[in-house]
Amino acid sequence: QKSQSRPCSYGELINCTSLIAEKLACYWPNQLVDEFFIAIHKHYFKNCSISGRSLRDPPNNILYPFLVVPILITLLMTALVVWRSKRSEGIV
Repeated sequence: QKSQSRPCSYGELINCTSLIAEKLACYWPNQLVDEFFIAIHKHYFKNCSISGRSLRDPPNNILYPFLVVPILITLLMTALVVWRSKRSEGIV
C-alpha cells in the first residue's frame, strides 16, 4: 500500500533538526545543522513560491502616511516651541 505523503513544514523541519542535534549531543543550531537544513530545503522546498515572502516596500498609500505624519508632527512641534519661546520673551 502506498502511503500518502504530506508536505513538511518549516516548523517540523526545525523540530527534526533540533531533535537530531540533541540526540548527537550537539548544540543547536550549528553549522552542520544549518548545512543539513539548507540541503533539505533545496531538495524538498525548491518549488516554494516566493510571492508574499520577499522583502519589498509597502504600497504607496500605506508608505506615505508613515513618512508624512512624523514630518508634519516635527514641523508642528518646532513651530509650537518657536511660538511659545517668542511669546514668553515679552513676559518678564
